[in-house]
Amino acid sequence: MKHRKARVALVYDFDGTLAPGNMQEQSFLPAVGGDPKAFWAEAKERAKQHDMDEILSYMELMLERSKSQNQPITRETFKGYGKRVGYFPGVKDWFDRINAHAKEAGVAPAHFIISSGNLETIQGTSIARHFERIFASCFRYDVNDVAVWPAHAVNYTNKAQFLFRINKGIENAYDNTTINKYTPARDRPYPFKNFIYIGDGDTDVPAMKMVTYQGGKSIVVYQKRKKGRRVHAHELVEQQRADIAVPADYTEGSELDRAVKAAIQEIAARHTFEHCDTSPLKGFRPPK
Repeated sequence: MKHRKARVALVYDFDGTLAPGNMQEQSFLPAVGGDPKAFWAEAKERAKQHDMDEILSYMELMLERSKSQNQPITRETFKGYGKRVGYFPGVKDWFDRINAHAKEAGVAPAHFIISSGNLETIQGTSIARHFERIFASCFRYDVNDVAVWPAHAVNYTNKAQFLFRINKGIENAYDNTTINKYTPARDRPYPFKNFIYIGDGDTDVPAMKMVTYQGGKSIVVYQKRKKGRRVHAHELVEQQRADIAVPADYTEGSELDRAVKAAIQEIAARHTFEHCDTSPLKGFRPPK
């Protein structure tokens, strides 16, 4: 009997994971003449003052800054910002290499983003075409396609819900009925044990912890030149919030490259073992 290939979900955070820093610092803030340190400090203070979500705080502040500079931001503005985003080494050809490895291993890979950053900015990047689905914070737009209000905020706790959306094959962020409906494991396109989650820190902890708990693999990455990041990443492993900590180096042969390929091989081997034909041979009689 022929069994379908194992489906592997490779899930990534964006800022600090695929690209250094925050996307706002690479695009939006330079466009409106904003100082990154002052912007994030004001966003945090606003969140504290009004007891509001920090993601909603920075999104509201972005709208205010653009209005004060008389520079309305549209979908196309955000997508233009995406073209300026730089990546960690090896990211640009990572997806083709991993797909080729997965194909050779006999599994079907799919790449996903779950990010607190801006959806349209990520959609404007050169790597956007590689993702099956991008779940990220986004705005509501008026008839002129100008951003007017935060429509969806992805924060560190609700990142976990998007893992379930991927697990169940839900392709939107608004459907709260299907996600809460019981779905047998056999009907879920991406089993959690076939997840590989890659993130860079505290905002990914709930998602990484859940993936690890469910039998998948969680990898925390850090920038080589930032010792504090490296130390904290390894602390997350010691606290059993992630499986391994490696530099954010996506080049062929790097620690990250080898780890992800090994995880894919493990998924492929397990799938083969679980689908071995265990039916008795016709006419076979065990010895007495």
